[in-house]
Amino acid sequence: MLARAFAAGVPAAWVTGDSVYGYDSNLRGWLQAEHRPYVLAVTRAHRIWDGGVQRRVEDVVADVPDETWQRLTVGAGSKGPRIFDWVLARLPYATEPGFTQWLLVRRSVPEPDDLAYYRVFGPEATTLAELARVAGTRWVIEEGFARAKGEVGLDQYEVRRWDGWYRHMTLCLLAHAFLEVTRAAANREDKKGASAT
Repeated sequence: MLARAFAAGVPAAWVTGDSVYGYDSNLRGWLQAEHRPYVLAVTRAHRIWDGGVQRRVEDVVADVPDETWQRLTVGAGSKGPRIFDWVLARLPYATEPGFTQWLLVRRSVPEPDDLAYYRVFGPEATTLAELARVAGTRWVIEEGFARAKGEVGLDQYEVRRWDGWYRHMTLCLLAHAFLEVTRAAANREDKKGASAT
């Protein structure tokens, strides 16, 4: 689907996804070969090379000094701004010139043991704030899927064959996109009318 979207010229500065995609080394390799930056979640058991030895990311992060973490806001949430501590470590993997790979880690402020991990590939000059912002866009995606389940029945299918599943998903997501665009247009009209009165 990504190959078709890129071929069709769909604008995408970054690719992001949950740990199912983060664990897929073929997907990560393909995105790197296509020069498509990504921020893909991985679990704490994900292994990376560290000093010539493979280690779990949770063990690598345990060695990070507290002063290394940076507190950043990554957008508005339903309960106010989403504020987390973030740290970034460069990974020792070969990449194309001008690009690099990192391990990005998010830590909850009220619950410091609550960590989220991301494999990242992107331009060398990318800042930690930009990577945290990209990682934060997954919430928007999750919220969109939740709305699509409630509004257009995204989760109301019986998986029997790929064709049927694909058609159902396509129709639901198209209907959801139509509703979102219509909602946004109506909200703009409401704001214009409210300011005029």
